[in-house]
Amino acid sequence: MRSPIVAFLLFFSLAGSTAFGQSRPRKATPSSRPPSTPILAPLPTAKDELYQQVAKLDAEMFAAFNAHDVDKLMAYFAPNLEFFHDKGGLSDFSQTKAGFTRLFAQSPDISRTLVPGSLEVFPVKGYGAMHIATQRFCHVENDREDCGNSKFVMVWQQQADTWKITRVVSYDH
Repeated sequence: MRSPIVAFLLFFSLAGSTAFGQSRPRKATPSSRPPSTPILAPLPTAKDELYQQVAKLDAEMFAAFNAHDVDKLMAYFAPNLEFFHDKGGLSDFSQTKAGFTRLFAQSPDISRTLVPGSLEVFPVKGYGAMHIATQRFCHVENDREDCGNSKFVMVWQQQADTWKITRVVSYDH
């Protein structure tokens, strides 16, 4: 004889089916579409355009980083920059520029990539955008590639067609 638990589970598994194991037809709800209605792709929204703009800025800025072009890299930052780093603390524009200069001198092969699928972009009403992602930095140390991921938030200010980073929070190093 089967245990009561097995019989109970068997009963409830069969209760959801009609004869011959077929599922009951579902009742149409007012919000459901007939299957023949094509599903249209949504039109691009302002948020999608903003995402593309910030993704482009990220790629351009880090191309300058990977080329170790400090002046071109710093052109993406506003003069009133505040750069918060979980290990290094707070730095302003000139301290950040000096930090990149030292980094490139100490690690001439350092490179950065954006971790695929990690980019998030949010509008900041009347100001610009927040740029949130995970990045991967790699360089050779002791004849081996040394890589590490970190997370960041950048706040971009838009003035006409110009975008500048005013705040950076870099963390999880």
